[in-house]
Amino acid sequence: MQSKKVCSFAKGIPIIEENIWNKIKFLLPQKPENKKIGRPRHDDKLIMSGIFYLLRTGCQWKMAPRTYGSPSTIHRRFQEWVKYGVFQLIFERILQEYDLKIGLDLDVQSIDGSLTKAPLGGEATGPNPTDRRKLGTKRSILADADGIPIGLAVGPANMHDVNLFEKTICSKPKNLRFEDDQKICTDKGYDSEKVRSVIVTYFYLPYGRSKNPCEDVSNEQYRWVVERTFSWINRFRRILIRWEKKLQNYVAMLQMAFVVIILQKLIILG
Repeated sequence: MQSKKVCSFAKGIPIIEENIWNKIKFLLPQKPENKKIGRPRHDDKLIMSGIFYLLRTGCQWKMAPRTYGSPSTIHRRFQEWVKYGVFQLIFERILQEYDLKIGLDLDVQSIDGSLTKAPLGGEATGPNPTDRRKLGTKRSILADADGIPIGLAVGPANMHDVNLFEKTICSKPKNLRFEDDQKICTDKGYDSEKVRSVIVTYFYLPYGRSKNPCEDVSNEQYRWVVERTFSWINRFRRILIRWEKKLQNYVAMLQMAFVVIILQKLIILG
């Protein structure tokens, strides 16, 4: 019988379920041959469970339970997997499975940006105009009509949503199917010639509110969808506030949060 959870508990800590692990373990880089005498390489499943624990709880690397392995081992393996694009591959693999089993609703897609604090600074951070110019970062997310995240771009907090629009659209997995009459829902902040040009270039139909009274103005039926997606993402405390200085590390954490969200939907609806 298939498990109805992403994680189960062993020795008092969450461990990734076997059926979930079987979906992603073949995407990890092959283990290097260790001809030296010493301790064997720590189990990948425990390491990935440890990264999931950090993502959920928001604790520091050094505070991860020792059952997962030493904090330095977990962090080193995380960096190795980020280098090889493992989290991007896992996200694309699970998203593809969701599309096959449940079906992505790509007829109407929603896009928006959200600000979050970045007290340690790092790549793609800048003064937050809504938080007394403290350092922050902006997450621009593209979601389908059910709120499933399908695209992501990260920039400084002081970057306008318009300047992340095309990058977010282009971040969609390349193997994602295309809808002939796909629409994209935006708010008034995206009303610009630059955005309209991108919409035409990527074969979208506008489905947002416009400042131009001569244009057709649709309702906000799908505006709440992407806002709900941000709410789901903010439940992962590691990314509620950005603690990763390296942009690729922060993106990897966001992609892992996407994976958990999609897996939970698969379990509920599948």
